[in-house]
Amino acid sequence: MANQTVLLVEDDPSVSHIIQTALKAEGIAVDSCKSVPARDVLLESGKYDLLITDVGLGEEDGLATLDAVKAHDPDLPIIVISAQNTLNTAVRATETGAFEYFPKPFDLDELVEAVQQAMKPRSGGLSSENANEDNLPLVGRSPAMQEVYRMIARLLSNDLSVLILGDSGTGKELVAEAIHNLGHRKSGPFIAVNMAAIPTELIEAELFGHEKGAFTGAVSSAAGKFEQAQGGTLFLDEIGDMPMHAQTRLLRALLSGEINRVGGKGLIKLDVRIVAATNQDIASLIEAGKFREDLYYRINVVPIELPALRDRASDVPALANHFLNLAASEGLPKKVLTEEGMDMLSRHGWRGNVRELKNLIYRLVVTAREEVISEAAIGQILQSPHDDETAATTEMDFSARIKAIVGGLLADKDNASSLYARALEKFERPLLEEILRKANGNQIKAANILGINRNTLRKKLTEYDIDPSQSR
Repeated sequence: MANQTVLLVEDDPSVSHIIQTALKAEGIAVDSCKSVPARDVLLESGKYDLLITDVGLGEEDGLATLDAVKAHDPDLPIIVISAQNTLNTAVRATETGAFEYFPKPFDLDELVEAVQQAMKPRSGGLSSENANEDNLPLVGRSPAMQEVYRMIARLLSNDLSVLILGDSGTGKELVAEAIHNLGHRKSGPFIAVNMAAIPTELIEAELFGHEKGAFTGAVSSAAGKFEQAQGGTLFLDEIGDMPMHAQTRLLRALLSGEINRVGGKGLIKLDVRIVAATNQDIASLIEAGKFREDLYYRINVVPIELPALRDRASDVPALANHFLNLAASEGLPKKVLTEEGMDMLSRHGWRGNVRELKNLIYRLVVTAREEVISEAAIGQILQSPHDDETAATTEMDFSARIKAIVGGLLADKDNASSLYARALEKFERPLLEEILRKANGNQIKAANILGINRNTLRKKLTEYDIDPSQSR
């Protein structure tokens, strides 16, 4: 590789020096410049084996002018580096046919390795239609989100199956939508289906469709989610909740590329990309015999792991401002947060992740009287994160609180004979409400957590007049 030469376009002298030093240590010759005009002159005067370019070059955009570079030398590998660490930048870099994209700050060893790989004989780079959009749904520039953006960008021109992993509320459906809306299937439908929300006995008909008379109540034929997603993307959310019989049929469909409706005889050829998501540990489900291992390998071709919000606290201010602007665009009052208020949000534990933050911001916008939302206003409705001391105190106080409740009930002489039922209600109602909140309003999941059947749960919810939809 000693006879190969790289052209580096970087206007930051320190970054340029570091990259040149690292490449020269590997025996790679480097020419450098600081602007697009200087780049074009050098490209005309000499043959380069690789171009490394920054995006922000003063007033110039290093990405916007790469079409001219490609026209001059279609086979020239390009590596893009940028401090504009957004999903939009990663997508634009991929759409130019870039071999690799590195958000700043980057790992120098990874960059050198990418340079060496790019200068090996290879086929052409990736390409797709231009989609230069700044209003993308994913927000955040933390290192964890940078890896998510890079992975999304690599999936736009292919149909590889994707499994999105992450806690509830981290934005798994937003990632699935981004893969669809920015990819080559964007003109097709995006069909989302929540496995946990479909009754077990209806899940196959829901996914694969059914013919008239296939089962009781099937008064007419109906297309399933697979048919509805033809030419586009099918998003299987909460796939860990899919029953085994449906998993078997799904695996058969993925292997053959064909389905047949429930009660049908003819095969339907599929043209669908599969993106699945779960907040469960699939490996544990496999070990417990609740998930097919062969199906897991089929859907987990490319895994994307979404970080919990507590693991990317640096993104909280950007997310909070995004939701404030979103609320204003929906007709709610325009509000801003004080610096102290933003710090309080950044320190919070966010057990409900991005969904919890969004709900809090909307609540603040509606309830806060002042235009500038203070730390005090946030503190009134924001639950403090439970540290070890608080948790220990709560545990010790639990028995004392129960005793106090029982004491109060005993004081009601008129209802002394119904003490058990009244005490149970005091505990059961908040228990049901909390578990429903944990399950995001999903009654099937809530029943599983509680260890009761769904009919019992529904009866309890009716008895206490609890609306599950309020927990979503």
